[in-house]
Amino acid sequence: MVQTQNLTKKYGRTVAVNRLNLTVRQGSVFGLIGENGAGKTTTLSMLATLTVPSFGRAFVNGFEVCKHPHDVRMSIGYMPDSFGVYDDLTVTEYLYFYAECYGVKGALAKRRSADLLEWVDLQDQRGTYVNALSRGMQQRLELARCLMHDPQVLILDEPASGLDPRSRIELRRVLRRLRELGKTMIISSHILNELSEVSDEIGMMRGGELSAVAAVEALKDQIGAYRRLWVQATAKPELWQTVLAAEPQVLDYTLRLQGVELVFSGVLEEQAELLKRLIQAGIPVIHFGEQPTDIESLFLRLTERGRVTHDAR
Repeated sequence: MVQTQNLTKKYGRTVAVNRLNLTVRQGSVFGLIGENGAGKTTTLSMLATLTVPSFGRAFVNGFEVCKHPHDVRMSIGYMPDSFGVYDDLTVTEYLYFYAECYGVKGALAKRRSADLLEWVDLQDQRGTYVNALSRGMQQRLELARCLMHDPQVLILDEPASGLDPRSRIELRRVLRRLRELGKTMIISSHILNELSEVSDEIGMMRGGELSAVAAVEALKDQIGAYRRLWVQATAKPELWQTVLAAEPQVLDYTLRLQGVELVFSGVLEEQAELLKRLIQAGIPVIHFGEQPTDIESLFLRLTERGRVTHDAR
């Protein structure tokens, strides 16, 4: 449904996106994670035909972005990371305006507008001026606007940006419903935990490159297989390094002022053996226990080591 082949964008000597190869299957949700400046917005802008690639190719719904931009635009609903509203339009008028832009008219526009407002829980705001809506309501209205022409693909750039916790929850509910409808979606964010709740796959962008891709289900499976341990003890770094380097179940560790954080793949019995060996090595352990494993830290650690990644295709 969405595919890129060495997609690249340069601004002078600056490479914003570098040889991006990506495939998003029909009906799946792909989350794009990365810090500001990683290339996420430029990537989505090229897919939405708003930015011309320097070289490489991109296809959306079977149409090549550079050769058939009109067909691509009719196939997508694009929500940028920032958007303006029209002060003198009500919610309903706002949707009618965009429906007209896409050739959706008359009874169909009226019916689709009513259905979508109910769908995003804005049915009571039909006569409200758009600029009077809260940020969260405006975001949900933008999603409704993206759906007025019933596109096959949704491209959403930081849809939860600037939202309070309650609005984020409401937005995730809407995104889950879109997923259930079988819409193909690409969603960018810098918050991995939120993406993991609605995505099938997650890709990490760094410096304009897609550095890792992982299936969300694989990540969740790994949460059960890998444990984060906190060992509170004071010891010289050289001693920690000597002892931990000899432990095959210790996949990663971070030295702290009062101890060490471990990523550990062993079962409880092996944890007990690890504790025993630490004490035998002369490390005065004060506390030894598990910590909750969050999907963000797991993704960062495991993708760097290649444990749950596959080719970005």
